[in-house]
Amino acid sequence: MGKFVVRYTNTGIKFDLKAGNNEVIATSEVYNSKSSCLKGVASVQRNAPIAAVEDQTVEDYAKEKCPKFEIYTDKAGELRFRLKATNGQIIAVSEGYTAKAGCLNGVESVKKNAADSEIVIQEKDA
Repeated sequence: MGKFVVRYTNTGIKFDLKAGNNEVIATSEVYNSKSSCLKGVASVQRNAPIAAVEDQTVEDYAKEKCPKFEIYTDKAGELRFRLKATNGQIIAVSEGYTAKAGCLNGVESVKKNAADSEIVIQEKDA
């Protein structure tokens, strides 16, 4: 089972969704407050399991309604995904993958792990 790790950064607070093997499978933007970050976690929990997959790496790809995972190629030529909520906001993004199969496995891992993952909050260092 996965877990959401909520942690403070120099500029705010963010979360990482980690798979059962402790690998980060998705990460959030940096939020200004803990409550906003936890709303982001709840949005991923709600949207990921039902999100369609839009593969933007193929020609004439089918546009999906949000919530959706968008698979795309970044400027470095790596494959990535981003999860968009029903309102079109990006709520989680992936690391870069060299192969589409790895990227698709990442999407499936987020779908599988998001709904029932525990939330671990790492408090600020004193």
